[in-house]
Amino acid sequence: MKKLLIAGAALGCVAVPTVAMAQTSVTLYGLIDEGLNYTNNTGGHSAVQMQSGFAQGSRWGLRGSEDLGGGLKAIFTLENGFDVNSGKLGQSGRMFGRQAYVGVNSDRLGAVTLGRQYDSVVDYLAPLTANGNWAGYLLSHPYDNDNTDNSFRLNNSVKYTSPVLGGFTFGGLYGFSNQPGGFANNRAYSLGAQYVGGPVAIAAAYMQINNPGANAGGSLATDDTDFFAGRQQVWGAGINYTLGSTILGFVYSHTSLNDATGSVYTGNFANTATSLKFDNFEVNVKYQFVKNAFVGAMYSYTLGHFDSTAGNSKPKWHQVGLMADYNLSSRTDVYVQGMYQHASGGTGVAAPLNTAFITGTDAPSTTANQFAARVGIRHVF
Repeated sequence: MKKLLIAGAALGCVAVPTVAMAQTSVTLYGLIDEGLNYTNNTGGHSAVQMQSGFAQGSRWGLRGSEDLGGGLKAIFTLENGFDVNSGKLGQSGRMFGRQAYVGVNSDRLGAVTLGRQYDSVVDYLAPLTANGNWAGYLLSHPYDNDNTDNSFRLNNSVKYTSPVLGGFTFGGLYGFSNQPGGFANNRAYSLGAQYVGGPVAIAAAYMQINNPGANAGGSLATDDTDFFAGRQQVWGAGINYTLGSTILGFVYSHTSLNDATGSVYTGNFANTATSLKFDNFEVNVKYQFVKNAFVGAMYSYTLGHFDSTAGNSKPKWHQVGLMADYNLSSRTDVYVQGMYQHASGGTGVAAPLNTAFITGTDAPSTTANQFAARVGIRHVF
């Protein structure tokens, strides 16, 4: 590697003297998250499994910029997701399934990027939740229905991100359907904003996707979507307050799906839902009791509304999640997590939404309760 760098530097010195050399940088980065999971009831059986990417998705990527002068830079990110245990590509086998974009960034005006990118819910609202900040996949809301755990990304997207203006940032994204004669079929758009000042962080975001998963080349591809529906809307708001070594948080999010036929988590619904809604209420707390260790807890209540021609039901989910994390060094930490879910209120018309199903486990519980625990190690490079 050192020889390559020296050779590259030597080649750079051979440049024609009259050509100005722009400042460029390319960074290789990544993260490996590995651990053991225990689930008390998944399809009627307990399970002990080695699984990757729960506190954070395992990944490696390239990030670069080129100084164009006048406070303007060309920027790009290519980020790959993978499974540590098998070495397989993540995100349905995509080479750069987590992120892949290129664009320009202005110190004064913000950034415009194009490619496969995160939506505004992920960018602005998710960092105020437990799962979107310090906990990860296991502590997400049922079925990650609001995408605060970044279950999917949006293809064919153009995104604007503002600079920080007095603690305030905002942005938006538009994802093209790329379908001839179907401009609105599987398109997406989102907006979000966040304010950070002193001990307070406040955020709000909105996202809409028309016919998610309707075509493989659309904004939310068939192999990427969580739900199959005529329209998917997500909106929410949250607040975090820092008090010494403690961060307290509250987040509300609402997900609405029209003409929903099923979910990748549960398969086809027993009856097509004319309307399927989730209202998520979460309180969370993180306590940094020493510099290299923290504990966190969250409680969430999700109220579902399942309306169909065969009848209506209101499934409910109560969740309690805990995490403790200890840094062995600046780049390596070990952690333990636990999640308990209790489901109630579902009827046959809402099947299989009538049993407990913690996001990240293999299958729903055969009862109204499910418990999952994890011990893991994470290394950042």
